[in-house]
Amino acid sequence: MSSFLDYAIPGIPYGCGFALLAVGLVLTFRATGVFNLAFGAQAFLSAFVFDLLNQYAHWDQPASFALAVLVVAPGLGLALDRFLFRHIPTASSTAKVVSSLGLLVAIPEMIPIIFGGRTRHRIGYLWLSPNLVYFHLGSTPVNGADIATTVITLGVVAALLAMFRWSAAGVTMRAVVESRRLSQLEGVNASRVAAGAWALSSTLAGLSGVLLLSQSNSIDPTNPLAFTTLLVAGITAAALASMESISVALLGGIGLGVLENVLVKYLPPGSVLATGFLPSLPFAVLVIVLLANPRLRHIEQSSDPMASVDPPPPPPAVSTRDPRLAAPMKWGFRILMVAFVASVLTWVPGNWVFVLAQGIVFSVIFLSVTMITGMSGQLSLCQATFAGIGAFTAGRLAEHLGLSVLAGALVGGLLAALVGIVLAVVVSRVSGLLLTLVTLAFAIFADNVLFQFSWSGGGITGVDVPRPAIGPLSFASDRYFLVLALVILAFCMLLVVLVQRGTVGRYLAAMRGSPGAAASLGINLTSTKVVVFAMSAGLAGIGGALYGSAEGPIASTDFSYVLSLVWVVVVITTGATTVEGAVQAGMAFAVLAQVLSYLPSRLDGLEFVMFAFGALTYAKHPEGIVEYQKARWLARVSRLLAAWDARHPGSGQPSLAGSGETASAAPAGSVELSNG
Repeated sequence: MSSFLDYAIPGIPYGCGFALLAVGLVLTFRATGVFNLAFGAQAFLSAFVFDLLNQYAHWDQPASFALAVLVVAPGLGLALDRFLFRHIPTASSTAKVVSSLGLLVAIPEMIPIIFGGRTRHRIGYLWLSPNLVYFHLGSTPVNGADIATTVITLGVVAALLAMFRWSAAGVTMRAVVESRRLSQLEGVNASRVAAGAWALSSTLAGLSGVLLLSQSNSIDPTNPLAFTTLLVAGITAAALASMESISVALLGGIGLGVLENVLVKYLPPGSVLATGFLPSLPFAVLVIVLLANPRLRHIEQSSDPMASVDPPPPPPAVSTRDPRLAAPMKWGFRILMVAFVASVLTWVPGNWVFVLAQGIVFSVIFLSVTMITGMSGQLSLCQATFAGIGAFTAGRLAEHLGLSVLAGALVGGLLAALVGIVLAVVVSRVSGLLLTLVTLAFAIFADNVLFQFSWSGGGITGVDVPRPAIGPLSFASDRYFLVLALVILAFCMLLVVLVQRGTVGRYLAAMRGSPGAAASLGINLTSTKVVVFAMSAGLAGIGGALYGSAEGPIASTDFSYVLSLVWVVVVITTGATTVEGAVQAGMAFAVLAQVLSYLPSRLDGLEFVMFAFGALTYAKHPEGIVEYQKARWLARVSRLLAAWDARHPGSGQPSLAGSGETASAAPAGSVELSNG
């Protein structure tokens, strides 16, 4: 028994860190309807500010805590409410998740840009020193960090429960949670209550970040993964509480921390279970809870009796195009492609040829985002994982069997598609937010476990993926490799176009518009979801193999879950609903990275920040900010042509503008996916 307690007791303060994250997630979701994926990034920001003030500006602990947790954290929450989430209260849950996803990418990348990327090894602490043992529980030493984390967490949660039960502010917040509209009819300022909830939850994020500092040996501004990975455990505890109960979230977080520590005792050291199962425990528990808790399947459905009075969300920008624009756009696109290939083969410098080849490879991968998000309306956060499966498979087959990289890419794409099918079957009963969380858990599981074995991602050494060759024809040259990648991209674009125009595309459009209505028409939602997951994963796998071949030696870090988040943000910014949007995203991602490489190294993350802020416009412009601007330009041209026709009757074809008919705004060379 004492042996068991030696492992269980240290798990309590460890689990308290999970509990604070879970309580903050529950509070934000219940009060505002936003599942805040940026919670870990907010915790990292407050932790960094506290350490910066305490250790490097030589502020004392109370002053550092006051600014980092009581000023910066709630101030950030109020800013998010005032400038972002207050303006999208009726947006879909996907739009809100995308907005928080943009923040998750942007906030950590801005810290090294502002403060530099030097790792800080002297870690401050909030209350009691983590280096001192204050007493023993049995044979278990309890240090200052354990005491501070446990006491502060229990005190904060007790204060929250008391506030919700007995204070006027708590009663008002509970009323707004139950029915925002009825509360407003009673004179409650719901916007002010939501702002208060954001400030309070952000304060919890800051507090959890500062408490987690005492468990770290260093803090790296360029690597906030420790905080964002802990978010998975917080999500798990929140899911155990069905995103409703603060007390259950507390118990769930502590229980998960204790379980992890106890398993260390009972799993054989160095065994596959210890090295594989234990790191994946939070992700496995999260998937089980998300799929097994029936109450979670209805968390996106409002229980507010007055929900139907909400105005509909703003529609995507729809432009009218004069028929006379079709031919110039189509031929302009063809001429541009011919000029692009001719330039690459002749005068473009070698370093830029490689960059453009990267852009084409990224375009193939990003087409998978177009399929899963643009066509089906589902948000998958594991596309980089599928790309990694394709890349590692192609490299291993080339290394051990001498198989051509092109053949290996097809095999890798098929294997990624099979994994996609398995994942789709697992999540077949959920959609929306729950599906997004499951794919995020799978991506982090692949990072921490799946790609760490020597037979998969090569561990520390990685995997070498050679350049393709077809008989005597070698594509080792960057210029020839670019042409090959362009041909593969053209085939992949054609595949996506055919799928979109076929039966599967129509089914996906119906499912995206209204799953209930689609099911009533006899559409099998499960099989449709499995098909689109398989095709999306297969495309990502093929693109990943090409990426590995372009880069040469690759490792698990080349396909981390952070890249999945960034790739989704990039495609959503340019336009997830069109094939052309995916190509624009791929080229922009590669070219912008090269352009920014000429700037000081501390600005390396500026590219991610730019795309992340672009994703914040998704709720208002789900077609993508780039596609929105193109639609505005086409509408302006159509109005000019309509005005010309009005002044010169019979001079040309009648314009659609002003006739009451509308046409798709998609430029030639692209496919505008139906909004259902």
